[in-house]
Amino acid sequence: QLQASGGGSVQAGGSLGLSCAASGRTSYGYATGWFRQAPGKEREFVATITWSGGSTYYAVSVKGRFTISRDNAKNTVYLQMNSLKPEDTAVYYCAATPIYGNLYSYADMTRYDFWGQGTQVTVSS
Repeated sequence: QLQASGGGSVQAGGSLGLSCAASGRTSYGYATGWFRQAPGKEREFVATITWSGGSTYYAVSVKGRFTISRDNAKNTVYLQMNSLKPEDTAVYYCAATPIYGNLYSYADMTRYDFWGQGTQVTVSS
């Protein structure tokens, strides 16, 4: 029900945009988050956006460089990544969760019920 796309390879300082297309029940009323997992590391929170798009929340490591947005008419959430660093290299996943709790709770990946398949982002130095 979630399809992530847009990954690729880029040099440090470059930009990439990811998309997460929703279908079925995740296409309405769910907050959507992006997470990433680097080789040998645990999956970590990147950013989240509420259904309305009115609230967003970012991990400290990406704040100011990444922007999450959504177009509900297209059932799609985007992650624009600028000023990429080699440490941003990971498989990026989008996930959807019902709306509840405070904004900071959306960083908890255990609350997300639906996950996309992941897309690889590689940043070379």
